[in-house]
Amino acid sequence: MKASRREAIAALVGLPALSAFLGACRRTEDGAPFGGVIAGADVLRGHRIRTGELLTRPVARRESVGVAILGAGISGLSAAWTFARAGFADFRIYELEDTPGGNARSGGNAVSPFPWGAHYVPVPLYGNPALELLLSEVGALTGRTPDGEPEWAEEMLCAEPEERLWFRGLWYEGLYPRAGASRQDREELSRFEREMLRFAAQRDGKGRRAFAIPRRRSSDDAEWTVLDRISMREWLTRNGFSGARLFWFAEYATRDDFGSSLDDTSAWAGIHYFASRLRGTSPDGPFEEPASFLTWPEGNGRLVKRLVQAAGGKIVTGAVVFDVVPKAGGATLRWLDVPRNEIVEVTARHVVYALPRYTAAKVLAPWRESPPAFLRSFEYAPWLVANLTLSGRPADRGFPLCWDNVLYDSRGLGYVVATHQTGRTHGPTVLTYYLVFAGEEPRKAREKLLSATWRELADAVLADLSRAHPDLPSLVTNVDVFLWGHAMARPHPGFVWHPDRAALEQPVGRVRFAHADASGLPLFEEAQDSGIRAAEAILAEDGERFTTLLG
Repeated sequence: MKASRREAIAALVGLPALSAFLGACRRTEDGAPFGGVIAGADVLRGHRIRTGELLTRPVARRESVGVAILGAGISGLSAAWTFARAGFADFRIYELEDTPGGNARSGGNAVSPFPWGAHYVPVPLYGNPALELLLSEVGALTGRTPDGEPEWAEEMLCAEPEERLWFRGLWYEGLYPRAGASRQDREELSRFEREMLRFAAQRDGKGRRAFAIPRRRSSDDAEWTVLDRISMREWLTRNGFSGARLFWFAEYATRDDFGSSLDDTSAWAGIHYFASRLRGTSPDGPFEEPASFLTWPEGNGRLVKRLVQAAGGKIVTGAVVFDVVPKAGGATLRWLDVPRNEIVEVTARHVVYALPRYTAAKVLAPWRESPPAFLRSFEYAPWLVANLTLSGRPADRGFPLCWDNVLYDSRGLGYVVATHQTGRTHGPTVLTYYLVFAGEEPRKAREKLLSATWRELADAVLADLSRAHPDLPSLVTNVDVFLWGHAMARPHPGFVWHPDRAALEQPVGRVRFAHADASGLPLFEEAQDSGIRAAEAILAEDGERFTTLLG
């Protein structure tokens, strides 16, 4: 193996992974025995927005629409879903990519469908009418018990066994490294769980949870929002936690949801990860199990499919929106029709800006001329997602294959098994692997990721997993890699509850924002909520009759 290739693999997943890979996969010296491609957001299309070169091109045709929705991620699709449910049809979605779904999109092959990003939704424990309605539309919510509790489709709840951890040469059930844990380690975990239960049970004078999903339902009392000013690591240290195992466990959570380290995650966001997924009925009761997961072979692509159906053919793909000008009574926008290479001008009464907020500095005319200072505070984590098609299951040592499989000493988040929900335990499968760059400066990590070749990326994935699965290289038939340069906004200290961030949620004329990054928490529930709120505000302003979907 050439030195440059070794260096690229080590830069992505570390030297220990490289050593394991070289020992397990000697045959790669003569060329990759499997195929694959690099997929991902169309960087060239995005680059054309950044350069501003499209602003000087003449308009080829003009059109008009009541509401222009920019972006077919979960926020934009949820806005369209809201309009459709209200019987309002005068909208159109403009999507830069060729496929809708944002970071919840999915793919598939002859073996299985698989996710290219988000792959589960926690069961809503304390009421989320909009999410429950969508879940009922895909058949996940099947009814209610006599006391009003939701009943979930068994085949969509994550099947057992659910989670395991590769730790010191063996697989163990669960994600906390219990093997060999000292009495102090166990006591720390118990105390941490009690703290999270206490936070989950806390309510303010208005009856609001201290930590809720979506975030807008959380209390804004300073007693809890002050936690946004310090890092999760600082909160742990201040509260007397010191064990390496607990710190790893907490950081796995921040890496998993936010792509960030304990140092780069606000304590409020870190606590929210745990406390918001507990029912929180009593701070003194036994520790509750977190919310169960709803998942599908294609991940949240199942939900995307339903939302796309609701949009009713009103999605325009290959549409690079590069200019939005708010005006009296609406807005004018211009977009590049990629297939035709033509500039189109659209007059709209309203715009739902369902794109990542950082893009507005180049697209939204008032911000292009004078961007809000706080816009620079948005940090976006890069991710790599790889789907490995295997001819058979890798050999195991310890607890058997689960849906979620995590390696303790890895820079990655491990992998989920796309075929897990089918009940098939033998034969071909697809593993969906996730790599984040927590603790690294996002721009440099993004450059490292985007400059790597497919061979280097595929080998890095195999290198990371070969420590737990030495036979993996002999089973791989294909490795497709998806690069997310700006996968999600990081809730760094001081970000989530900063008043200037909240100010950026306000409309600019008739341009309303809708994206998970507006809340500071990159969650499906936040994306859906923001899209619904934008759509309902437009319906209300136009005097349309509708039943709110918001709780």
